[in-house]
Amino acid sequence: MPFRRYAFAFAGAAALLAGTAGCASDTTPAPASTAAPAPAPSTNSGGAGAAGGVIPGDSGGVTTTQAEQLCSEMEAQLQSWRTYTPTIGKGGLNSVVGTWAAQNGVNMIDLVTHKARIDVITTAQCPDVRDGALYALELPDLASGLIGF
Repeated sequence: MPFRRYAFAFAGAAALLAGTAGCASDTTPAPASTAAPAPAPSTNSGGAGAAGGVIPGDSGGVTTTQAEQLCSEMEAQLQSWRTYTPTIGKGGLNSVVGTWAAQNGVNMIDLVTHKARIDVITTAQCPDVRDGALYALELPDLASGLIGF
């Protein structure tokens, strides 16, 4: 029973942190609209993703570099998500996505409205990491595990 309290406290803290980060990202939408980083993926190792550096579909204009960062952060948490209960892991998923969005200037309100974008991004960039997260967190899709930040 104490685990449940900790899980809810952790999920609440992650949501609060992500919500606070969302307020900060709303004041700086300019980095998301500047396309200067887009040429960088072509000079790098040229990871998976769409031509032109933007993930195809309804990704909200997320670049392959941003998607690689999200995938890397999720992959680093997979073992923890497998070890702990899905409830605690879902709090961790929210923390990873919220922190990633804040660091990349992603509009948090738009992301909350379009949670499925996380599935679009991870399906295009790192389907194996996405599948591992779905299995560990016992989710049908990542959007189902995201709370309202």
